[in-house]
Amino acid sequence: MKKYLYNLKYLVLGIIVSLTSCVNDDLPDVGDLEDFTSPTPFYNLTDVSSSEFDCNDVELWAKYEFNFQAGSNLAVNGTQYDWSVTPSDGVTIINKDLPILQQSIDAQLATVVALEKEIAKLEFKIPCESNTAKVAVLEATIADLKVQLETAKSEVTEEVASNVSDLETQIANLDAATFQDRELIFSFPNPGTYTVGLTVTDNLGKSAYTEKLVTVIQAVPTIPVPEIGEPSFDDGTLFDGTGDGRDSWRAPSSSKWGSVFQINTKSELGILPDGYQAAKFPADGTRVGYQEIEVTPGAEYVLSYFSALNVDAYGDITVSIISPNATTLAEAKLADNIIATRTENNVGRVKDVFKKHAITFEAGDHESVIILLTNSPGVEGRLDAFDIIVKQ
Repeated sequence: MKKYLYNLKYLVLGIIVSLTSCVNDDLPDVGDLEDFTSPTPFYNLTDVSSSEFDCNDVELWAKYEFNFQAGSNLAVNGTQYDWSVTPSDGVTIINKDLPILQQSIDAQLATVVALEKEIAKLEFKIPCESNTAKVAVLEATIADLKVQLETAKSEVTEEVASNVSDLETQIANLDAATFQDRELIFSFPNPGTYTVGLTVTDNLGKSAYTEKLVTVIQAVPTIPVPEIGEPSFDDGTLFDGTGDGRDSWRAPSSSKWGSVFQINTKSELGILPDGYQAAKFPADGTRVGYQEIEVTPGAEYVLSYFSALNVDAYGDITVSIISPNATTLAEAKLADNIIATRTENNVGRVKDVFKKHAITFEAGDHESVIILLTNSPGVEGRLDAFDIIVKQ
């Protein structure tokens, strides 16, 4: 019986080998199963739109551009791509390599481009600047930068000029973008909702389609970062190169707000968080710092700064954001006028060691707010290195 089972096993094995040998990839339609797999298309997109507004928030120009990159589960099968967009009126397409080549030119001419951007930034400020002294400083700075720009242009080497010329030639010779490119840039004429479709076809002729609704959002002005005068309390840091570190922090009336703080000076960099000077608040608690800054209604901001406190007795120091409705120090202490506040005491602190803090606040309906600096009687306190950003 075992002998027959043994022979039967090898008989079955022989049949399997025989059938397998009939499959030959060299013979068409012999032993092959039809491929029923279709492509699975997808695409990614990145918003690369840009815009510019004047100082009155009037739009100067806007480019609504998105970078699209197609993909498929059959990347090794020789896929073909075909884009579509609805509505299509006014929509243009751009070769994906164009911005890369333009950025390469800017990199070659880095010094020239940096000076050109700085000049443009300062020229942008002049039409909306009402302070004639600031306008004069801006114009003088621009004139100096233009001299530097001409010098930078004259110092461009032959090698750099040749590289730029080669890049410009590459731009001139770029193929026009087509709807069959795997990656391209769509430029939309206006904000709105567009249907962007993608058809992917494999090398066997099988195809599949996918689409997405792409919402192009209206360009809006960038919220400007408020300017804090003499943020680190150093001499000569006003717009015209003057200032004793405290001029931006003097209250409109010392009788209603108190006398401005004193200055703590160090002879070497690195001792203070920034620069050579810090604001010093004596232990009697009678000194204040007051600065009104412009803000954008509805925007949210983060104000950061450093504090240090002596430790020979209990003491604290306070930074507050106050409504411009307050006209005295007493009014600034009313709850209705306090937008945000933070108090740091000296419990667990080390003398002469600065710590960083931050206050987040919303501008609400205000077009300006007051940064108010005070300390309670007790010990000397110091503040330094104020900075403010728009919270995104």
